[in-house]
Amino acid sequence: MSAPSSAVLHPVRRRSLPALLLSGLAACWRLTRRYFARRAAIAHLQELESYCLTDIGLERAQIEAAVRGVPLDIGRNRRR
Repeated sequence: MSAPSSAVLHPVRRRSLPALLLSGLAACWRLTRRYFARRAAIAHLQELESYCLTDIGLERAQIEAAVRGVPLDIGRNRRR
């Protein structure tokens, strides 16, 4: 009698402690680099004149959201 496919056990792949620590450290490094890159982009955009921001379709209040990749509702906040 064969076992159903749901009863087949797959071996758990275990990683060594140094490999786990190294991958955790690499993940922290990537997050830290991404954080500082975003902060630099925000600082650069904050330095721009308002008319320059308008040319690229942003208002000052939208800078952080734009850098973080949050979709902006372009038409709602537009001044006329």
